[in-house]
Amino acid sequence: MTAVMPARTTPDQGNVVLRAQGLSKRFGGLLAVQNVSFTQYAGEILAVIGPNGAGKTTLLNLLSGVYRPTSGQLWLLGNDVTGHAMEARCHAGLGRAFQIVRPFPEMTVHENVTVGALFGKRGMNLPQARERAYDLLERTGLAAHADKAAHELTLLQDKRLEVARALATQPQVLLLDEVMAGLRPAEAQEAVALVRSVQESGVSVLFIEHIMPVVRDLADRVVVMDQGQVIAEGTYREVTANPQVVSAYLGTETELHA
Repeated sequence: MTAVMPARTTPDQGNVVLRAQGLSKRFGGLLAVQNVSFTQYAGEILAVIGPNGAGKTTLLNLLSGVYRPTSGQLWLLGNDVTGHAMEARCHAGLGRAFQIVRPFPEMTVHENVTVGALFGKRGMNLPQARERAYDLLERTGLAAHADKAAHELTLLQDKRLEVARALATQPQVLLLDEVMAGLRPAEAQEAVALVRSVQESGVSVLFIEHIMPVVRDLADRVVVMDQGQVIAEGTYREVTANPQVVSAYLGTETELHA
């Protein structure tokens, strides 16, 4: 079945949802992320790309609270969350879906999403969490699998479950770490439609991705990293025409313009 692509939402550039200023992370003698600054607007899908080892996942770990920055600041919805732990950032409106999905394998699909709903915004009781979980399974195309054990799902369904679990926490900004990895082209297009529907629901999305056609089809703006630093920022067309970006991708334009 061909995925129907929701209309593209226009970002609200008067409303900043995520702002990083001078974020750096050092591991011993290695400066993995160096002085990274960017702004994300409400309703925007922002892509972070770069060659292997560019510092993209380390940056995502800084944004989500897995790591504390060596220096720099991070604001979420206007609030300084630089020193906040992962759970505090989640409660404040930041969700994350991981590249390697780790659902509770023996729990049902519905139970996995219910756990996410209970972990997210404070004050949600169990009946409300169950209802929210069912709504999200409908939205992510998993309703027919609600009573299956999570370990019975296919890879594409696993990816959908990971997004559903993150959305269950009621984020205003959703971080996606290479959620297209391992998917066949048709499956990737379904995942693109899912991410676009997340944006259409009012959630801003920041994602890391290696598949350039996915970046081209999804991103409103693109941040390019290399060797821990931001080397370019702009639309997909602008950054893929940048000679420094082409050079970072081993001097070939094939991958960028696939």
